Amino acid sequence: MTSLSFAGAHTALITPFRDGVLDEHALISLIESQIQAGISGIVAVGTTGESPTLSHEEHRRVIQVAVSAAAGRTLVIAGTGSNATSEAVELTMEAEKLGADAALLVAPYYNKPSAEGIYRHFKAVADAVSIPIILYSIPGRCGIEIPVSVVARLASDCSNIVAIKEAGGSVERVNQLRAVLPESFEILSGDDSLTLPFLVAGAVGVISVASNIIPSEVQALVQSFFEGDLETSLSLHQRYYPAFRDLFIEPNPVPIKTALAATGACTEDVRLPLCEMLSSNKELLMGTLKFVGIL
Repeated sequence: MTSLSFAGAHTALITPFRDGVLDEHALISLIESQIQAGISGIVAVGTTGESPTLSHEEHRRVIQVAVSAAAGRTLVIAGTGSNATSEAVELTMEAEKLGADAALLVAPYYNKPSAEGIYRHFKAVADAVSIPIILYSIPGRCGIEIPVSVVARLASDCSNIVAIKEAGGSVERVNQLRAVLPESFEILSGDDSLTLPFLVAGAVGVISVASNIIPSEVQALVQSFFEGDLETSLSLHQRYYPAFRDLFIEPNPVPIKTALAATGACTEDVRLPLCEMLSSNKELLMGTLKFVGIL
């Protein structure tokens, strides 16, 4: 397995629909605009890609389209997590076959496994593939977090578990992880508003929702930090913070799809149980996007 770094900004891509069907033309256009903006990578069929409501065939197709459209010009990370270990194994093996550079695996949700169960879940997936795996801890959606001790065990026991997307909203967690993990194990922010504080605490980048609409700006925020230009990094964080905040006033990816639809990049279509934004929230979001200069 070749060594791969996930330093930089990676976009948690939306999955565009038109009349309830996957809009491949819009997806390819979105990926192209991401690449032209210099993004480090794209994540296909993660939370923002509405993976819970895609069929297996659609899931496979989105990864296939992403790999083909990226054509080696940016990293393609496939969301392949599940609360059933057998399904997570199957999806990750499929992503590897389709040519994804890495897989992003969310903690098993709903069934609330023990720490040992979480460890065995991820180890089973890692043992089945050779592509790099990024763990994804998001207790707000899963009901559990991946314990720091389990992350350390997996880093030690599985050579292809190499990074974590940390979306628990806590800089303290980044400090705890950094203290017990090898230097080569990478931490990525899972919250746009916490990217800069996470970088200060030892993260190397972000898997971003906001970069669907401002890819070059999110990339510049991370890049400038690592170039030692904290002033630029902080200035970008402060300028776009209102958008980072208001893109989550309703469940992701509804606001970011609404924002992208305002630019003509896709429709606002989401699949139930997600639905369109409340008109008052949409008005607030559009006002914020105009205020920060996105629209």
